[in-house]
Amino acid sequence: MADAGGFAQTRFQEYEAWKIWGSSMPVLPPTPRLPSLNALRAFEAAARLGGFATAGDELAVSAGAVASLVRQLEDDLGAALFQRQARGIRLTPLGARALPAFVSAFDELAHAVRGLRRDAVPGRVHIAALPALAQLWIVPRLPAVRALHPGIDISVTAMEHPPNLKRVPFDMCLFYVGALPPGAVILARDALVPVCAPALAASLRVPGDLRDAVCLTDTAWADDWAIWGQAAMPGHGFAPRGPQFSLYAMAVAEALSGAGVLMAHRALVAGHLASGALVAPFATEVPLPQPITLWMLPEARGNGAVAQVAEALRGMS
Repeated sequence: MADAGGFAQTRFQEYEAWKIWGSSMPVLPPTPRLPSLNALRAFEAAARLGGFATAGDELAVSAGAVASLVRQLEDDLGAALFQRQARGIRLTPLGARALPAFVSAFDELAHAVRGLRRDAVPGRVHIAALPALAQLWIVPRLPAVRALHPGIDISVTAMEHPPNLKRVPFDMCLFYVGALPPGAVILARDALVPVCAPALAASLRVPGDLRDAVCLTDTAWADDWAIWGQAAMPGHGFAPRGPQFSLYAMAVAEALSGAGVLMAHRALVAGHLASGALVAPFATEVPLPQPITLWMLPEARGNGAVAQVAEALRGMS
């Protein structure tokens, strides 16, 4: 039978050895987990833009998705970042203190991504533009721009509102704007003028004849007829009668086919007026307060391809 004292001594020696060996092992505590990047983006966008819906528009997700991500971040932090109210959301003091640092961080991240894209494909230029400007002002000029700069790959995305260039992968914007962004270039002044096919113009002698004419309207610029009517027929309360179109290019195509009279933006139908495919039956034109404007981020001006495309478009205005 084994000696009990010897067994105890052996176990004690093993324990002492384990203490020495164990104390020399590296300690690896769990690494603190960072919050979800998508949740942080949702908070920053909602806080900067003042709402979950507007943040969703910028991030191309639903307002509910933004709200869910923000709630996830708040649960992760154990503190509220927004006060939910009947009329919207409001930053808590904690959220307000955090916002500037996150705006700066995501601006810098977007800046780094733009630089990466530019260096990866230096000859690519991506333009964001109002649909009507994309279809009727930029696209007709692209063949000439490409002829001047055949090595540049130009793409155009149509959208209803100017994007935040600090956050999206566009190199320049082309929109009608009143307050000019920093460094913006006015490409063209514009004016409202009714136009139609020559055969239809023969039946229009004075503006009052439009009461019996088919008037073509773009839904995005539905007030244009009233603006022009106040100048050409003051006090008459002219109301156009005719179809409406969600795309201005469709309304132009209908005018070219002789389907009716279009309240045109002269700059967008200048080529058709010059060719005689469309005519302006009345002398009255109403200048638009918002010119066709091009702008880009300051850093993009140092990009050779972007600068060349911008200069080419400016020379064709």
